[in-house]
Amino acid sequence: MIDFEKSPELAEQLKRAENIAVEFMRPISRYYDDHEYEQPWSYINAMWNEQLEGGLRSNKAPEGAGKSLPRFMISMHVSEMMAWGDAALTMVTPGPALAGAAIGAVSTPEQRERFLTRFSQGHPKWGAMAMTEPAAGSDTAHIQTTARLSEDGKEWVLNGEKIFCSNGQRATKDSPGLIVVWATVDPKAGRAGMKSFVVESGTPGLVVTRLDKKMGLKVSDTAAITLDDCRIPFDNILGSPEVAQPGPDNKKGFQGAMKTFDASRPGVAAGACGIARAAIEYVKDYLAGQGRPVRYDLPYHKLGAVERDVLRMEADRQAAWLLTLRAAWLLDQGLSNTLEASMAKGKAGQTVTWVTQKAVEILGPHGYSCQNLVEKWMRDARVQDLFEGTGQINRLIVARRLLGYSSKELQ
Repeated sequence: MIDFEKSPELAEQLKRAENIAVEFMRPISRYYDDHEYEQPWSYINAMWNEQLEGGLRSNKAPEGAGKSLPRFMISMHVSEMMAWGDAALTMVTPGPALAGAAIGAVSTPEQRERFLTRFSQGHPKWGAMAMTEPAAGSDTAHIQTTARLSEDGKEWVLNGEKIFCSNGQRATKDSPGLIVVWATVDPKAGRAGMKSFVVESGTPGLVVTRLDKKMGLKVSDTAAITLDDCRIPFDNILGSPEVAQPGPDNKKGFQGAMKTFDASRPGVAAGACGIARAAIEYVKDYLAGQGRPVRYDLPYHKLGAVERDVLRMEADRQAAWLLTLRAAWLLDQGLSNTLEASMAKGKAGQTVTWVTQKAVEILGPHGYSCQNLVEKWMRDARVQDLFEGTGQINRLIVARRLLGYSSKELQ
């Protein structure tokens, strides 16, 4: 059963995360929202030092620790707290990010050692994942980027275009970062032809062609990338290069991508819960300052309309949070969580969108003003229901799993 008690180790991690959120994130949130793509070095360096010292998001409990929550549960709590501080800054935290999730899902121990040790030494560096394409958004099975073996069979040659790649520019700069690129080794094989490849920064043929201007999460770089005869070592493929014969049940390559999402979607859901909590707390504090605190000691039918809205905001946020913890707990137990990850992501994305919009509505001109962060939270929140699988896609996954339909039977 899930244990909701906070161990001493988790409490310490949360305290450190809260200190960073309060000291390094909230004070600079507005500045970096107004100065898109400017590097927040004070935050980056603080977080890199935390990582080098074995601080936040540690993958294992300290030696001799007592009762400790496993790493995914710890990560969810920390992600929620950091997004409460600032979701955009959270995304520029140096580290393997989505590349790490992809590598962890389908790599060998040797590959994890080779690709991920760089994120525990030296100066700040980033990882990224490149999956979405101009003609393959939510339907990732239609990826057109290709990977073919070189004439001598010692290299993979990648060609294609990727868009909406978070941290794409940071991961391709001169620091030894990397990008996990999804490509097909056999277009005729369908989903079974999908494979993931590690492309390290500085590789010839890997070029950032554009940085997108966005509505929210402005400090996080979102890049378009081209791969033009980009050559990488044969051993940079994650998982087996073999492609089974095409067939309705042949989804091995595609399952590697889905395992990545099973690990990353709960993290996105946790971040959405953090943004929602920030908005709810701000609304409650504002109402209390106006002499209209939310009254929890009265029956629901005796509350005012705004108080009822706040109660629903809190209830929806709590439901999303519990679903997130359930998905993370299953990961820590080594159990399948595809259904639960999509439930958490779908609920949290929908909730944070509604909660932040309702916060602006309740606060009126005060919420719409750039003098505080509520309108920024609303803009940052919107994409939480879009990336890592849109809300519609996640609800479709949930429906298929619950009703027992295949992707062809329920589209």
